[in-house]
Amino acid sequence: MYSSKKNVLLLASMLEAYSIREVVLCPGSRNAPLIQTFSQNPFFRCYTVVDERSAGFFALGLAQKIQQPVAVCCTSGTALLNLGPAVAEAYYQQVPLLVISADRPQSWIGQMDGQTLPQPGVFNSLVKQSIQLLEPDSEEDEWYCKRMIHDAIFQLMNRLPGPSHINIPLSEPLFDFSVTELPKNKPILRNPVDYSLNNSALLDEWNLSTKKMILIGQLPPFNGLEKALESIAEKFDCVILAEHTANIRSSKVIYNFDAIIYQLLNEEIACFSPDLLITLGGHVVSKRIKKFLRSCKPASHWYVSEEPKIVDLFQSITAQLEMDPLSFVEEINKKCSSNTLKHTYQSRWLSQSKHVLPPTTTVYSDLWVMGKLLEALPCNAALQLGNSSVVRNAQLYPLDASVSVYCNRGTSGIEGSVSTAVGFASIHKGLTFLIVGDLSFFYDVNALWNRHIKSNLRILLINNGGGEIFHLLPGLNQAVSLDQYVSCRHSTRAEKWAQSMGFDYLSAHKEEEFINNLDSFFSVEASNPVLFEVITTMEVNAEVFKSYYHKLKTI
Repeated sequence: MYSSKKNVLLLASMLEAYSIREVVLCPGSRNAPLIQTFSQNPFFRCYTVVDERSAGFFALGLAQKIQQPVAVCCTSGTALLNLGPAVAEAYYQQVPLLVISADRPQSWIGQMDGQTLPQPGVFNSLVKQSIQLLEPDSEEDEWYCKRMIHDAIFQLMNRLPGPSHINIPLSEPLFDFSVTELPKNKPILRNPVDYSLNNSALLDEWNLSTKKMILIGQLPPFNGLEKALESIAEKFDCVILAEHTANIRSSKVIYNFDAIIYQLLNEEIACFSPDLLITLGGHVVSKRIKKFLRSCKPASHWYVSEEPKIVDLFQSITAQLEMDPLSFVEEINKKCSSNTLKHTYQSRWLSQSKHVLPPTTTVYSDLWVMGKLLEALPCNAALQLGNSSVVRNAQLYPLDASVSVYCNRGTSGIEGSVSTAVGFASIHKGLTFLIVGDLSFFYDVNALWNRHIKSNLRILLINNGGGEIFHLLPGLNQAVSLDQYVSCRHSTRAEKWAQSMGFDYLSAHKEEEFINNLDSFFSVEASNPVLFEVITTMEVNAEVFKSYYHKLKTI
């Protein structure tokens, strides 16, 4: 039985028409008509998460896995504001997250009624579309609601996806659940836009450039780019740089470019800088590559994106190409003539990449743990990375080509890494690994209070007693406020939290304990999720980092 509210029935039927099946529900009374309608319809797969901030990231993890829109539904008031961080991450990570918020009638907003605030447009520019439904009294009202829902879903599922917000006012009485069928609605069909690289001036520019570089930011796994990029590398004198979050791994693709740039001598910089830079995909983690390309500006910079919006990260953009990355790379392969000259520029980068080896420390530390874990990861693993130190340290080591990498680099916040991994694992059939730092973990520890946690979740918590990355920043590492107020040094452990939430708990304080626990951590036979807490110290970690980067300068 469904709610009698017409706007609720319309919304549910439209989501079904557009095949939006996954719905994360947060408890509440104002959104009870929505909860009742979604949960009682067998088409929808519903999940319950109490904490709205965690729920938003849980939904984000679901969307990362299925690469389809996911809805998250909350009650009125500050519940909606708690979805803000996940909405921002979805916007910049280009994830189709649909926020559905129940609301009081407009007449009661600002009248000191409970759980009220101005909800329409609350996410401002961080959503593709924000709409306010009516409580329909006529056929025209219903037409208006349907038109607005179509628009919100269109924006959600656009060429370049992102979040949409549907605010739905609901008057009392709220709890009439007497309707037996949803209304019938159909989606509006769309044809995809085809973009081709037909600009002869750009093709000439490609052919004439002697130092071509393609830099690839974050992309979802299975993006289809590897073979096309390998073809480009074989045909042209082109350097291809990609971090693990780009999910492109090939012998032709350089992943350790951050370390390469660090050890370059001043007289070598000009030889390594490009004259034609092409950027694809989303965010890049490395600050060093940003500084390098801003200081050695290429003569030409093409930004390839399906969104008609100028993004000039390196202050050098000369062309905006509205294409998806795969179409662009295929067009280059098809329309540009092969370079018969030696691949001098490419060889220079590849040779340097082979010299810059990953850290080989034998000292038990964050880097030692990261290297051992990534080396031992099983094939086809799904790897979620926490932000800050974790995603940067992972970049120092090679990864098996079968491993899929996810990280909340849209806004690069620490607040939702655990919740995102929990959401992802809830629908993923294989093992899901999360590597996360202590501040990120404890900030988002409510993610463990979740009925949808499955035994396939493996969390490696690197606990070094605070925000270690702040101790590595020149200048800040001399501040007297660092320990207490910036890095928040602590001695908290996760054991009791993990055990109370039904996790199997492992821990390590030294090399032997870490190695001995790996089999249990990787086991597919475990009947419970596993949290492996690795205790390290900031002081040792700092020395290991200094030693590694000192060696880079001596290569």
